[in-house]
Amino acid sequence: MSAPLLEIQLPNLAALPAVASRVRDVIEGQSATIVCFEGEMGAGKTTFIKALCETMGVLAADVSSPTFALVNEYRDVRNHPIYHFDFYRLDSPDEAERIGALEYFDSGYLCLIEWPSRIEPLLPSNRLLIRLTVTGDESRELKITN
Repeated sequence: MSAPLLEIQLPNLAALPAVASRVRDVIEGQSATIVCFEGEMGAGKTTFIKALCETMGVLAADVSSPTFALVNEYRDVRNHPIYHFDFYRLDSPDEAERIGALEYFDSGYLCLIEWPSRIEPLLPSNRLLIRLTVTGDESRELKITN
């Protein structure tokens, strides 16, 4: 496993905007379009994605968990799509293929993926992984690797 591109402590929810801005800068610096989010249930993956999208010009009210829809589409400040996936409820990668996941991944637009391990065979090798680890009631550790 490679050394983290960014490793940061998130002491509380108030730190989210600043940390999300730093993560956005890493994503842009790496020219990443596929960003995977791992962490246990309740680690704050959707909450972090909401903060990240806000740094890109998406209205906070527009960002929600796509748990049942599987994918939500948002628009950034340049009116480019951002695709937000939640594959928690999938039983196989075939289900993701049937909703057109590969077309989204190949679109060149930002794809934010929760529970990527459920569709691992479909993921391109060129991607970032953001791991959120619970370290306290509101605190988290965030690591980005590629």
